[in-house]
Amino acid sequence: MHDITGRRQRFAEAARAERPDLALLCLLVAAEADPAEGEAAIDEAQIELDRLAGQMTFRPARGAHGWAGATAELLGVRHGFHGTSADYRRLESSLLPHVLRRRRGLPILLSVVWMEVARRAGGPVYGVALPGHFVVGFGDPAAPEGPVLADPFDQGRLMTGTDAELLVTSGTGARVTPDMLEPAPPLEIVLRILNNIRAWAAARPERSDVQLWALDLSLLLPSHPARLRYDRAQLLVQRGDFTRGAAELEAYAEVIAPVDPGAAETVQSQALAARAKLN
Repeated sequence: MHDITGRRQRFAEAARAERPDLALLCLLVAAEADPAEGEAAIDEAQIELDRLAGQMTFRPARGAHGWAGATAELLGVRHGFHGTSADYRRLESSLLPHVLRRRRGLPILLSVVWMEVARRAGGPVYGVALPGHFVVGFGDPAAPEGPVLADPFDQGRLMTGTDAELLVTSGTGARVTPDMLEPAPPLEIVLRILNNIRAWAAARPERSDVQLWALDLSLLLPSHPARLRYDRAQLLVQRGDFTRGAAELEAYAEVIAPVDPGAAETVQSQALAARAKLN
């Protein structure tokens, strides 16, 4: 998987599958970050997820609570998967193969591990994209009693509704609404992971290459914010690629002109400024 075109074509195809494979998409993101690891790293990670799932050899009792407790016991206690504040400073915390090896990562990547292991074992599990902190849900999300939530960043600690409210309020100031507890689709999870990678790189100007490939993958998803095209154009200009950056700014201006002429005019001015830097 050293060929960039081949990697990205595979990512695009996986993203457009009828039922997108979350683990595979996360592994293809990691392959973009570290092409030298190649196909072997993808196979190794899939085998490890299967191995972990195989250690959950019984169907937990007590329904959703049983699944949540059994998964936390396996991954959080026996295998030590968890996160700390230091993990936010590492790119590896957003790359699934590294998270599986280190047993450390960001909340969303640890949640991917929880989801993939429990799913392989037959558990009713899904991702819950709380603002600022991703967690997992077990059971029927439409059940009257609500989902059973667990926080993989905290070794799978079970969360009450009050816990979720405090987590969201302390992190963002927002209040938990019912739509926040709905299952997060795989492609939305992947886009959020790529956004995290972009944020990591944006704080490190010397790693604009990471920001660029994360944007490129985001744009390969079948549904993505239109503004990503503008962000990519701006990044190209920042990296000194004035010709391509200006061309992409002009293309973006054409797209938004019918709905926001003023913004389109501003973007056109930015394109002219980028072209002026070529002289």
